[in-house]
Amino acid sequence: MGRIPAGKVRLKRAYDRPNADDGRRILVDRLWPRGLSKNAAAIDEWARELAPSTRLRKWFGHEPARWEAFRCRYAREIRDHAEDLARLRSLARSRPITLIYSARDEVHNDAVVLRDVVLGRSIK
Repeated sequence: MGRIPAGKVRLKRAYDRPNADDGRRILVDRLWPRGLSKNAAAIDEWARELAPSTRLRKWFGHEPARWEAFRCRYAREIRDHAEDLARLRSLARSRPITLIYSARDEVHNDAVVLRDVVLGRSIK
């Protein structure tokens, strides 16, 4: 099947304006973004099952000091949803997708980890 080109899997905050080049917009958070209407979000799909578990999300609390441990734990959770991950990879092979997240921190959030896993990057 080969690798998915990195440019096919994009990241974007839910509060940023949707663009035509976003491709399929997939919300990857367990909770709907606060204060955002469904119409304004322009979400094509909500992949709750691939979001971090509530327990892991609360433990992480967007603390950069916990980032590496979070990455490893969340990558294991994602791999427990092999069918959902395979479907996301299949979508990315056929067209651009944008993983939508609501976190303020653009570097330390679940979508960053999910993108790495979708692209087949190693997370230990």
